[in-house]
Parts: sequence; structure tokens; C-alpha cells
Amino acid sequence: MKSMLFSRFFILLPWILIVIIMLDVDTRRPAPPLTPRSYFSPYALGRRGARLPLRRGGPGRGSEKRNESRPQPQRQPEPPLPTIYAITPTYSRPVQKAELTRLANTFRQVAQLHWILVEDAATRSELVSRFLARAGLPSTHLHVPTPRRYKRPGLPRATEQRNAGLAWLRQRHQHQHAQPGVLFFADDDNTYSLELFQEMRTTRKVSVWPVGLVGGRRYERPLVENGKVVGWYTGWRADRPFAIDMAGFAVSLQVILSNPKAVFKRRGSQPGMQESDFLKQITTVEELEPKANNCTKVLVWHTRTEKVNLANEPKHHLDTVRIEV
Repeated sequence: MKSMLFSRFFILLPWILIVIIMLDVDTRRPAPPLTPRSYFSPYALGRRGARLPLRRGGPGRGSEKRNESRPQPQRQPEPPLPTIYAITPTYSRPVQKAELTRLANTFRQVAQLHWILVEDAATRSELVSRFLARAGLPSTHLHVPTPRRYKRPGLPRATEQRNAGLAWLRQRHQHQHAQPGVLFFADDDNTYSLELFQEMRTTRKVSVWPVGLVGGRRYERPLVENGKVVGWYTGWRADRPFAIDMAGFAVSLQVILSNPKAVFKRRGSQPGMQESDFLKQITTVEELEPKANNCTKVLVWHTRTEKVNLANEPKHHLDTVRIEV
């Protein structure tokens, strides 16, 4: 019996060894490369790499149909920015170009501003014409002389020039619907904060604010209670209907067009009363709109340029080169 088992074992042994050798060779073969499969992430990359979850359904036809069925909200067009019309009377003097340069540098930083420069002269001067051509600002160059009889000390100045600017505005808008705008009398001997133009642009009728270095005081201003003007802090003639400097108010363009006869007067107007005489024609104290934090911030200064000392200037031009100053 044992001999029979041994004989069978020895007969099968070679086949067993062959199978073991074949299995060993097969396990040593290199594994075939794995084929990469597509991986769908539940997140999409947003701005700056932020991971955002994808909406279900993907960008297929179904999602397009759903988007088309939803009404898309329409953006409301922004209202046009009101134009600021700055009327600046000017006259020939040694510091004229210097003060106009300072004013132009301010106006270049104000959006939607139109500069109306009015010379006190019978004709346009070459100096101002060249200056405006290089200023790079939307502008209008006018001129009108002040009659000699009104050039005496103590009489109001720049009356004809401001009225010429008013006439130009009314003529420009007489045949069209007036766009939103604000009128401001910007003398060339003042210093203006850019914040002032942001304040005046929302003027509905007539807006007011303080003025620094005027009237023999550090500042003058309207007195405000509960959002209404109730009086004036001033060092000169507080009994004036509008005790305010020319640089202390702005007027809506619509108000100017609705009051075509409102101008600065020569006859019957006392020195220092031109602002009151003009404002009385278009508004009342109760209607004034306080700006600059209820008239507690100074955003314009009546600085003026120091009087120039030209004592050593020769009577006749001696330099070989003529330089415009």
C-alpha cells in the first residue's frame, strides 16, 4: 500500500514543480500601467483659487433651460452726474496767471466741471487765451469790461462779469431740457478743498457753507438748528438778509433758468450787499440747504495772494528775452 502511494507521489512531483515555477515567473512580471480615470470634483475653483461647490445638474441642457426661464434682473442706469458750472471773474494783474494756475490745478481733479472764465476787458487777452488752451479743462472764455465809473474804491466788483456768465448759461440751455447742474461763483483769489465740490453737487435749490479768513474773522458761517439756517456768524453787518460771502453758496442750474431776471445789480446795491441782493431774487433763508456738516467745516478760504513788491522793476523792458509771468 505504501509503495503504491510513493510511486504515485513521485509521478506527480514533476508536474507540481512545473506549476510552482510557472507561478513564480508570472508574479515577477511588471504590473501593467494603470489607466487614469477622470475625477469629477464636487468643487469648482472660484476667484483667487477659492473652492466653490458645483450646482447639481452641471452645465447641461437642463440647467440652461432653467436659467432661461428665470427673469434676469436689469440694472438701473445710474443718474447723470450733475455738472458744476464755475463762473470766475478775472482781470489783468501781476498775479493773475499764478492764481489761475492754482485754480486750474484744483478744477482738473473735479469730475464733470465746466469753467466759465470771464475777463474784465474789452477783448480777450492772449495770456488768458493761451492759458485756457493749455489747461485741458472744459471751459468757456468770455470778456466784458467794467465801466470806468464803477471802478472806484468801495463799489462792488465783478458785477458785469458774473452777469455775463449767467447770460451764457441761460442762452446755452434755452432750447433744451436742462441737464442736472450746479452754479458756483469761484473767484480766482480763493483756495478750495475738493470736498467742497462733492458737497455742492447735491444742491437742490441753494446750498450754503462756511468761508474761512473773511470779514475780519477766522471764518464766517450760517448758524444752523435742526437742519435749518437760523442766523449768521459774521463780523460785518449781521443784519444783512444773507450775511454770506460769494464763495459760500451754490445754486441749482434749474433755479437759474427758472428765474431769468435774477442778476447782480449795480443800481441800489450797497457795497457788500451783492450776495444778498442776488439771493433774495431766487430763495429765502428758510429754503437754504446747509452743507459741510451743518456748516461746521471750512472747505473754502478767502486767501488772496500777497501783494507783489515790484519796486525794483524797471520802467522799460531791459531783458533780452520777454517772459510771460
